[in-house]
Amino acid sequence: MSELGYPTFDADNHYYEAEDAFTRHIDPKLARRAMQWADVNGRRCLLVGGKVNRFIPNPTFDPVAKPGCLDDYFRGRNPEGKSIREIFGDLEPINPAYRQRDARLALMDSQQIEGAFMFPTLGVGMEESLHHDPEALVAAFRAFNRWLEEDWGFAYQERIFAAPYITLVDVDAAVAEVDWALEHDARVIVMRAAPVHSQTDSFSPADPRFDPFWARVNEAGITVAYHSGDSGYLKYSEAWGLGREFKAFDFDPVRLCMSAQPVHDLLATLICGGLFDRHSNLRVATIETGSSWVPGLLSKLKKAYGQMPFAFQQDPVEVFQRHVWVSPYYEDPLLALRDSIGADHMLFGSDFPHGEGLAEPVSFVDDLEGFGKDDLRLIMRENGLSLTRPRRLT
Repeated sequence: MSELGYPTFDADNHYYEAEDAFTRHIDPKLARRAMQWADVNGRRCLLVGGKVNRFIPNPTFDPVAKPGCLDDYFRGRNPEGKSIREIFGDLEPINPAYRQRDARLALMDSQQIEGAFMFPTLGVGMEESLHHDPEALVAAFRAFNRWLEEDWGFAYQERIFAAPYITLVDVDAAVAEVDWALEHDARVIVMRAAPVHSQTDSFSPADPRFDPFWARVNEAGITVAYHSGDSGYLKYSEAWGLGREFKAFDFDPVRLCMSAQPVHDLLATLICGGLFDRHSNLRVATIETGSSWVPGLLSKLKKAYGQMPFAFQQDPVEVFQRHVWVSPYYEDPLLALRDSIGADHMLFGSDFPHGEGLAEPVSFVDDLEGFGKDDLRLIMRENGLSLTRPRRLT
């Protein structure tokens, strides 16, 4: 691993949720409609909306996969043809640093990480499971965010920036939740790259009905992160004969090669829907969604602008380049991303401590061949750090 000579900022770190993350603060009246635990055939299972949820194979996270155990797999290397179970290898007892913030700070010190965004592991798969019950959905993530603030904090020692999860299923509740998060010093919030569902319809997040929420975020100047998870896009893959239930480690070769990308479509709707025209202080970071989709989207935006300039208030490619930061997969074509959006909008993200992430987070720099030292510092430290500082309206 290269020696950088300065501490880094990791835009994609994770905790493993405590078992009571969704239950500690849940409204008792809604507990049975949200998350519960049950023993089924001798196995500890998570129930969501009264059904066994399989988003994570072992939602207790103890034992858990070793960090980086899938590294070769995600670089396209599996010459022995091992199954995913074999590649995962032996699980290990959960490290206290995955659930305790002071232990995590000590680990970050040893990893040359000054600060990090902290995202859910289980939480990013839960909104889809409750989208049919908006009241329970809002209550579940209200409870989750209070657990998160209690156990991790939203700006702990100005180093751990845990992201409260916001759903737009109820815009008034979303405004109240982001106001509460801001009162507790949140610097980043996390949302899913998906349409917003109601009982009878669905909407783009850029629909003006959600402007009260976006206006509050715009005024506060905090960062909106879109992290991979269950976006509900299996409704798309189901049409091709694949299963509808989302499982985090269901690596079907057909699904790996299909083109539907939630984050691509999300950014298309946000930009073409004029969200950044109406709220010019918004900053969006895409996390753990890779970057292979970026050149294609920019090409489509350029073409659409050429065909229908009257449909845009400003050049949509420039809007993307001004408002969006991308955390690429380390195995992505990183120089191509730099040429598309500039090094000043690229983020170092390791996905630590997940099996599909990097065992040594800062080894991300080893994949940044061809980048100068100034660009390296932007990517490995300054860009992410800047997103923790609320930006004032201009």
